[in-house]
Amino acid sequence: MITIEDLNKIKKAGEDLVLVRRVVQEQGEELAKKTGYRKQVLVCGGTGCTSSGSKKVIAALENALVKNGIEKEILVVKTGCFGLCALGPIMIVYPEGCFYSQVTPEGVERIVEEHLKNNNIVKELLYAETVHEDGSIISLNETRFYKKQMRVALRNCGVIDPENIEEYIASDGYQALAKVLTSMTGQDVIDELMKSGLRGRGGGGFPTGRKWSFAKAAEGDIKYVCCNADEGDPGAFMDRSILEGDPHCIIEAMAIAGYSIGASKGYVYIRAEYPIAVQRLTIAVNQAREYGFLGENIFGTDFSFDIEIRLGAGAFVCGEETALMTSIEGHRGEPRPRPPFPAVKGLFGKPTVLNNVETYANIPRIILNGSEWFSSIGTAGSKGTKVFALGGKITNVGLVEIPMGTTLREIVEEIGGGIPNGKKFKAAQTGGPSGGCIPACHIDTPIDYDSLIALGSMMGSGGLIILDEDTCMVDISKFYLEFTVDESCGKCTPCRIGTRRLLQFLEKITSGKGEPEDLDKIEELALHMKASSLCALGQSAPNPVLSTIKYFKDEYLAHIVDKSCPAGICKSLLYYEIVPKLCKGCTRCAKNCPVNAISGEPRKPHKINRDVCIKCGLCVKNCKFNAIIKK
Repeated sequence: MITIEDLNKIKKAGEDLVLVRRVVQEQGEELAKKTGYRKQVLVCGGTGCTSSGSKKVIAALENALVKNGIEKEILVVKTGCFGLCALGPIMIVYPEGCFYSQVTPEGVERIVEEHLKNNNIVKELLYAETVHEDGSIISLNETRFYKKQMRVALRNCGVIDPENIEEYIASDGYQALAKVLTSMTGQDVIDELMKSGLRGRGGGGFPTGRKWSFAKAAEGDIKYVCCNADEGDPGAFMDRSILEGDPHCIIEAMAIAGYSIGASKGYVYIRAEYPIAVQRLTIAVNQAREYGFLGENIFGTDFSFDIEIRLGAGAFVCGEETALMTSIEGHRGEPRPRPPFPAVKGLFGKPTVLNNVETYANIPRIILNGSEWFSSIGTAGSKGTKVFALGGKITNVGLVEIPMGTTLREIVEEIGGGIPNGKKFKAAQTGGPSGGCIPACHIDTPIDYDSLIALGSMMGSGGLIILDEDTCMVDISKFYLEFTVDESCGKCTPCRIGTRRLLQFLEKITSGKGEPEDLDKIEELALHMKASSLCALGQSAPNPVLSTIKYFKDEYLAHIVDKSCPAGICKSLLYYEIVPKLCKGCTRCAKNCPVNAISGEPRKPHKINRDVCIKCGLCVKNCKFNAIIKK
């Protein structure tokens, strides 16, 4: 059993080691001298950088340190996600805070020999935005990507070793749990959450304190705490990254939730497709048990709590709370009618609190810093920060955390670095298959719960997909409908049949067979689905279609009336044509056509047979004279 004195000893022993990574200026140099290491090298070990080759980078780094005889002077730490996934593998050297991007094993050799051994920074391998024209190095926090971010849920991601519990403790880890167990009642904790204004980050935005209060008030000698780490939205990786970079904060928060409502058992439901997150969470749970943060009589009190990990098979519907609990119970993941709500009758028929990973990640900071601190961030109705997985047609693909109320323009043009290749911003898809599209005319919209709902979208779990001028909005709607059709559990008719019928309408429109009255039928069907589907999957499935019809109706009409796709995406509605004045008769297009759809004599304009053409676009790629256009 660990005591608070033990906790504080561990914290004091390691806090300089971790603090040097948070302070890059002169104080960082002073702290480095106390740690016993000249430098610390942090390498991203999250899924994004791992897929880019960070394991090879770490191996090359360790070999190069031994080769240069400095392996005892340099601390190598494999961390979670730094956020700027587009530039992985990423390596940061402290105390300087030098941010090396797209690192290769060959580049590591230079970094070790020149920087780590001889203190000569390899500037050409640094993230370009950290190097001024005069050659001076600026702090990472001064770059466009990081300047407007505020890390609360992601506070430790990319800073600590997620597999080392003592580094978490050195970063104030388990201090919130100690405070709660020794100086607060369960109601005190709930009151603090109510005052903070924290709302669920999993989609609906329900006030967290109210949810916990319902479970606390519910009758029952057995209660449960659940964590939704299923995260099924296409393009979303917020929860995965938190678990990969800071798993102990979720364990600590769940224990606090258990104390608050009177539960002694928790379950983390995580998809099996997240192997790194599963591995690190498993390590963290075992460490927490070993140190006494899970188990019997935590901190010498009469409170006992433990956590079990359950793997999901990747069903999107299991992101819905009752379907998730049904899956944990060992049954097929299908939603249950509500009421009764899970706070009254949830897992195994007992009162249950369920929040997602990001919601839990905020709770230790609220307990330690106070509700006033958290509620001072954000807007009147949306307190705190929000983590987004920024993807699509954007320069800085990655993970960002911003104060609520930050505008979409700031995210796209500043944090995101703008649209690549000089293209124009067209829309942003928020909330995944449950959300909607925000058009360019609303780019100055503040990102918060109420503003997004007013535009016909929603916050969702935090996927933020940026679309440029080359995107077909009808095709985007079809993509999300294809996803929800596949993921519908089929239990209720409005979702099972409604999603498929909506998809049929969109397939009809994108194939050039649409009729004007189809739009009225789509809207009528969508309203019935929203009103009568059993769970949020069916209720929200029409959102992408409704929002694109609302803001991009002209594109739908172009597909229906003009039988054309303005973006040139829908293959059934486009064709390729050779411009005679530009064609030199070089025959490159004909030689590369896989179906021999192009004919013509050398040095004379060629023609494309539309009946044979499969619209693969190879002719366009091979034409040196830009003589082939897509219509």
